[in-house]
Amino acid sequence: MDYEYAQILVDRILTLCRSKGISINGLSEMSGVSQSTLDNFVNKRTFNPRIRTLHQIALAFGMTVAEFLDFQALNDYSFEDSTDEDSADE
Repeated sequence: MDYEYAQILVDRILTLCRSKGISINGLSEMSGVSQSTLDNFVNKRTFNPRIRTLHQIALAFGMTVAEFLDFQALNDYSFEDSTDEDSADE
C-alpha cells in the first residue's frame, strides 16, 4: 500500500473521529485496536492496516467495512499510478 492511499485512510479515520468527538485513544477503546497500532498508522510509521483492523475500526464508528471504505477520496484513487513495488505488497 502506498503512502497516498494510506493517507486517504488516515484522513478518513481522523475525519470520523472529529465528527464523532472521539480521540484516537477513544477509538482504540471502542474498536479493540491497540493504541500503538492506531498511532503507528496515523503517524505514518505503518502503511498497510489489515482488513481485520479496518473492520474493527468500521464497527467502532457504527459502519460496515463497505460503508467505511465508500467515500469520494478513496473512490477517486487510481491504482494505475502505483509503482511495481506497491503491487508486490498485494
